[in-house]
Amino acid sequence: MARMKKENLTVLDEFILMGIIDHPELQASFFGLFLIIYVISLLCNLGMIILTQMDSRLQTPMYFFLRHLACIDLGYSTAVGPKMLVNFVANQNTIPYNWCATQLAFFIMFIISELFILAAMAYDRYVAICNPLLYTVIMSKRVCWVLVVIPYLYSASLSLNKLCRGQE
Repeated sequence: MARMKKENLTVLDEFILMGIIDHPELQASFFGLFLIIYVISLLCNLGMIILTQMDSRLQTPMYFFLRHLACIDLGYSTAVGPKMLVNFVANQNTIPYNWCATQLAFFIMFIISELFILAAMAYDRYVAICNPLLYTVIMSKRVCWVLVVIPYLYSASLSLNKLCRGQE
């Protein structure tokens, strides 16, 4: 007599979001507050990126790292902010599993990148203070790009690894 193997065949399609959106009387005020915060974040980060790119006096390694830090901040606020704002307006408290996994992957990627860029900025300031005469030699454009590209690649690979493992 063959025994049938019993398995749970439930497929997870979406998550139900709980919390702030459970209070309908607060949704409009929270939407306005978070929209203002998100727009200010966008404008300030875009302003920082444009300013450090355009002004020739701001073409030092410190501002190079600051520009990338603004890009990262722009990225992780955009990874989560728009969906949260849509949830307030549409009174929608679900998120598809794949969308949630993608949001989380981008958020993880930007957070990990931010930590490494902050470490690169600390190294830049260390070199500027401890070796001021060799600063331009040590912190060349090539070194700055290496200190930025490696964290982007590393964080993207970690994030994709987490995303792929979550799909299993």
